[in-house]
Amino acid sequence: MVQLPEASKKGRAGAMGARQIYEALKDQIVRGVYGSNGLLPSSRGLAAELSVSRTTVTAAYEQLAAEGFVDLRQGARPRAMPAALGQLSAKRFQRQHSSGHLSSYGERLKSIPPRPRSLPRSLITDFRYGDLAPSDFPVLAWKRAVVAVVTQRRDRLAYDDPRGSLRLRTALQGYLWRARTLRCNLDQIIVVNGSQQGLDLCARLLLEAGDRFVIENPCYAMARNIFSATGAKPISIAVDKDGMNTNLLTGGEARLAYVTPSHQFPLGGVMPIGRRHQLLAWARRANAYVIEDDYDSEYRYDISPVPPLHGLEDSGNVIYLGTVSKTLSPTLRIGYLVVPPQLQDVFATAKQLVDRHTPLSEQEALATMLESGIYESHVRKIRRRNNERRETLLNALHYKFGDGIDVVGADAGLHIVAWLRELPRSMTGELIEKALKIGIGVHSVMPLYDPAVSEGQPDYVGLVMGYAALDTRQIERGVHLLRQAVDQMRK
Repeated sequence: MVQLPEASKKGRAGAMGARQIYEALKDQIVRGVYGSNGLLPSSRGLAAELSVSRTTVTAAYEQLAAEGFVDLRQGARPRAMPAALGQLSAKRFQRQHSSGHLSSYGERLKSIPPRPRSLPRSLITDFRYGDLAPSDFPVLAWKRAVVAVVTQRRDRLAYDDPRGSLRLRTALQGYLWRARTLRCNLDQIIVVNGSQQGLDLCARLLLEAGDRFVIENPCYAMARNIFSATGAKPISIAVDKDGMNTNLLTGGEARLAYVTPSHQFPLGGVMPIGRRHQLLAWARRANAYVIEDDYDSEYRYDISPVPPLHGLEDSGNVIYLGTVSKTLSPTLRIGYLVVPPQLQDVFATAKQLVDRHTPLSEQEALATMLESGIYESHVRKIRRRNNERRETLLNALHYKFGDGIDVVGADAGLHIVAWLRELPRSMTGELIEKALKIGIGVHSVMPLYDPAVSEGQPDYVGLVMGYAALDTRQIERGVHLLRQAVDQMRK
């Protein structure tokens, strides 16, 4: 008798399939039910026993034979193969897989904190940064652009330039000049799978184990993790209202510096021109590269976007990083690097080795939107929407918390940082759990600080609050519930 798994017994009357029979027989074979060279039921007898067609049983036996579990011979009952006995037992399976070892890179990844848990989708409000509202995505424009790409006649389907589609790079070249006053040659542009891959390429090509890299504190934690995974060590430079404090840069021991000068992540400072020149002068002395992450420069609500480092005269060692994750969707995974001419060939080679090139259809669709002006029109529209969300959040926080809250980084981007001066930093975890129980997701700023540097960390709860995925009612309701959670803790 073939002993079926519990899930299979329920469907025995008619839903029994070859895969279920195969799994049940394989389990019995490896547990030694039939012994070495033991005979299994005939296909005809097993089909009658299970009330299925003989064809279904035959398919299961043929799969078992193909994998070496049974011996099938014409006119004879299937026979269990001796080599299959016990080969997949749990303990033996574990021993097989515990004998290997990771590379030094893999071992270093073990020290990186696990990704934050996913919060329930049923929350009333989740202030998680990085999410966008589905209603903001230009569905019709994107659909037309994709259809135009997939229906165009091609001589052949082939691998493309690892730098990216020539059409997209041409469109980006014009866009970067119009929107960011950034001039570059086409071959300096490398299209990547989101800014994350851009940072990974920089880490692979510019850092060795034991090197040092300069990074803001607090900072974009994924950048710090990528660089640290190479075995390089961070030099964390404190951030104030003007971004990275470049007065603290000393010596020439670092190979690169990672900065967000147009809107420091997460605290929102804008690096003034004096500090920009000071940073570039340090990089020249240190013979180091500066990675400029311009992740959300499209969202400036008080003045025009601040020109990038890359546009300054002494910026020959700046690597510029941009993305459409904050304007279209993080699910598209399209970003771009603008690298110095001396690096353009090695970055193209590295990109080719990693994944050949970024998916071409999405590149061509984005090129269509850039060429037509639809992309920039879309950015202007969602900038207005996000400004409305931003003002709703600021007004609600001011109304509910008054002088008990300090808000920074509100002049640009898609998030703010709120310091709740009513609660000490030690109560951060408790607040997050209490907020979750009443239906809101709030996220601490503390994981963005270097854990090895305690100096400069605030004494009270700090929250990174994204608003681009929320409507105004969700924002107001979320702030109301946050106030409730804080009041409960104070009591």
